Amino acid sequence: MTIDQTIDTTAAVAIKARMPHPAFLLEGGFDALTALSAVAASTELPDALLHLVHLRASQINGCSWCTIEHAKEMRADGASDEKVFGVAAWREAPLFTASERAALAFTEALTRIADSADPVPDELWHEVSEHFDRRQLSALILAISAINVWNRINVAIRQPAGQR
Repeated sequence: MTIDQTIDTTAAVAIKARMPHPAFLLEGGFDALTALSAVAASTELPDALLHLVHLRASQINGCSWCTIEHAKEMRADGASDEKVFGVAAWREAPLFTASERAALAFTEALTRIADSADPVPDELWHEVSEHFDRRQLSALILAISAINVWNRINVAIRQPAGQR
């Protein structure tokens, strides 16, 4: 089975969301969330990089829906199965460029802000600043923030992978 194939739900355990998705229940919710993501995607940052950081944040947050969707996006961008699978262990995987590594480290820091008294130390800030200009860095911050919002909503309602 490849990552692009549909999940066989007949063999899987049935999981149901606790409630309909809040982004669709509240008027303007979906538009607000997608607008934040659209602003982040409006820069010259490659979609492939955005999909990479979306996948990593989603893995950390345990968001099944986003993990599967962003893995599919990476494959659609042309990433190999090895690269997609390697995202979870990117530090040890020789599959990522220096700029991707900086973005992944930044993603982890911004996703796990409660894990450190200084979640984005100067050393990390300088590292990402070497690879991204201020406009790109701003887009990266917004992209990471947006995926964390989506992850938190999906985790709260237990949005199952493969269902909308």
